[in-house]
Parts: sequence; C-alpha cells; structure tokens
Amino acid sequence: MELSVLVALIVLSLGAALSFKDTRLVFATSLIALAIVFSTTWNVYTFFIIIIAALNIASLEVMKRSQIKGVDYALVALMGVATIYVFFVDDLATLLAMFVVVSVPTYLLVMVTDNKANVDVGIKYITFMVLATVLFIIGAILLVHSPHGGLMYVVGYTMLVLGLCIEIGVAPMHEWVPDVFTAADPIPISIIASLAKFVPFVVAYKILVSTTNPLTPFVTMILAVLAAISMFIGNIGALTSKETSRILAYSTVANMGYILATLTVIINFNWIYLALTGAMLQLIVNSMGKIGFFTAIKEGKGSTPLMYTLALSFIGLPPLMGFWSKLFILTSLVYVKYTWLAFVLVVNSAISVPYYIRIARNLSKGWMLSLANAIALIAVLIVLITVIPPDWFVEAMKNFSEMLFIKGV
Repeated sequence: MELSVLVALIVLSLGAALSFKDTRLVFATSLIALAIVFSTTWNVYTFFIIIIAALNIASLEVMKRSQIKGVDYALVALMGVATIYVFFVDDLATLLAMFVVVSVPTYLLVMVTDNKANVDVGIKYITFMVLATVLFIIGAILLVHSPHGGLMYVVGYTMLVLGLCIEIGVAPMHEWVPDVFTAADPIPISIIASLAKFVPFVVAYKILVSTTNPLTPFVTMILAVLAAISMFIGNIGALTSKETSRILAYSTVANMGYILATLTVIINFNWIYLALTGAMLQLIVNSMGKIGFFTAIKEGKGSTPLMYTLALSFIGLPPLMGFWSKLFILTSLVYVKYTWLAFVLVVNSAISVPYYIRIARNLSKGWMLSLANAIALIAVLIVLITVIPPDWFVEAMKNFSEMLFIKGV
C-alpha cells in the first residue's frame, strides 16, 4: 500500500506543477491518484472516501474562478489519499502526520473565492485549527506515554478531546463554525464539512482504544457531556437561524455531537464495532448532505426531490442511510449503559426535523440540468444504498475494530 500512496503523491505533485499550463491536467491527475490508492486498498470505507473526494473535486468546477485553480484539485485529492491511508496505519507518528496532512490544506481552501481571497475568514479559521492541532498532538503523546492511567492520562485525554472538538466544531468549542460557514465560499466549506471530518475521528478512535485503562470509564463522561451539549446547541442554533449556510453550520455542530457520542463506547470493547458503524455512516450522511446542499447554495438552485431526500436522510427516515447511522449509534450507547445519551440523541433528532425541511424548501427550485444537480444526484444515490440493510458495512467495521485491538498504536 505504501508504494501506491507514494505513486499517488508523485502523480499529484506532477499534476499540481503543471497546473499553470492547463488545469484540466490537474483535474485528471487528481482522480488518477485517488484511483491508484483505491486499487490497492479496496473496502467499503475506501469506496465511500473515494466518492466523497471525487464529489469534492467535481464541486470545485461549480466555482467560476479560484485563486489557486488547479492546485485546489490536488489539495482535495491529497486529503482523500490521507483519509484512506490513515485507516490502515497504526504508529503514532504516521497517525498524527495524517491528521496534519488533512487539516493544513483546508487553511488555504477556506480563503478561496470567485473574487479576491477571503483573508479575514482564513485568519479566524486558521487560528482555531492551529490551536486544535497543538492540543490534539500533545494530548495524543501524553496518552500514549501513560498507558496505565494517572494524572498524565487525564490531562492527555482532556487535551486530545478538546483538540478534536475544536477541529471538528463540537460545542461549546464551535465558535468558528457559524461565522466561517456563513462568510466563506460554499464550495470550500463543503470540503471542510465533509472530507476533512473523517481523519480526526479515525485517529481519535485508534489512540483512545489503544490507551484504555481503569480510568477510562470516568473520563469518558467528559465526552458524553460534550456530545449532549453539542447536540442541543447545534440543533437549537439551526432551528433559530435564518440564513441557509448558518443553519448548515449549526447542523454540522449537532452532527459532530452525534458522532462524538460514539467515542463513549470505548469503555466496552464488545460494542465498538457498532459505534464505529454508526459513526462512519453518520460521517458519510453528513458528507453527502453538505456536498449536495452547499453546491446547491453556490448555484442558487437544486432539484426538489434531491434536496428533500438529503434532508430526510439527515432526519433519519428509513431506509435512508441517516436512519441506519443513528440506529447503530443508539444501539451502541444503550449497550454500554449510556441510555440517557441515547435519549438525548432521539430528542435532538426530533428537534432537527423543521430546519432540515426548511433547508430543502429554501434550496428547491425545480429540476435543471447542472453540475450541482448532478453532484446532488450522486449524493442521493449514496444515501439510498442502505435500502439494502448495511450488514456489509457492519462486517467491515467489525474487522476494523478487531484490527484496533490486535495492533494498537
């Protein structure tokens, strides 16, 4: 696999270097690089990551202009390669390197617009991301070097969780999310809200599972409380917001709360595969919805059936993917005796119904042949995959969870 990743990076570098000549070359080399990695790492996780990365690359075409046209394709492809690679590696240095590799390209992407670079948004976003990266890395190092618990473990756990929460936008460390999502261009935000969310969770899972000890059940309450707060603040914030981009920002805060809740299941290894299944499916649901909605915002229109299908998936209507993701999260929480947190998730899912319907209504303008609608159609097809019950995904996550226990960090 390392060879395919190296070849993919060489292809990306050559493509980016040729971007000054013809941006179509970079578009092609970016997709080729993803295909190279996918060819040697095929599983359901890598399949979905390839789809998300390819949709992100395609969505960049919706922008009329870009300050880094061509290079932006390569940056998204690089994030995709790192997101796949992190699934298969276990040493701490590589995991943290992948965390940085996925985070840093977003520093540049967030400033990209059709006109001049949005530096003000970039400064705010980068400030929070640098703080998140520092906290996460220091926390990870402290955790790995205190496997038997003690004060160092508690401090490391707290720092890693705080860094994770800032990075992905969990309340109450979400201050950057509404402002950045509203002020930045919708296309870069769709990338930040989708592809950039996987690696922080995968790395957190690998580190937290490998460093569990008798103190873990006590400190896990920190995660549970933060997850509940994020659900309420996210959903209430979305419910009371008017601008569509701001509603989607708070929707992200709520969704990250749902996914953060799955990390509490680490206290019982028997059910981690269910938590992983729910977390990864919810990340895919969030990615498909954000890509579909933000590209529609950029073009100012979206097909009514597509917008409503994505909204209903977020709500959790069966048999759409959003139903299964929440079902697996709820089941795993109940099995580890976090019933109150499962109840909070159900309540917040109900709270979310009005604003998701409002988003779909705001963005629906009838069918038109456009790139944004084509992207939304693919996103809808992905959330419809679970018409066939996702036993196949459960098995993949079960194998992944077994790898966590055998290898460790």
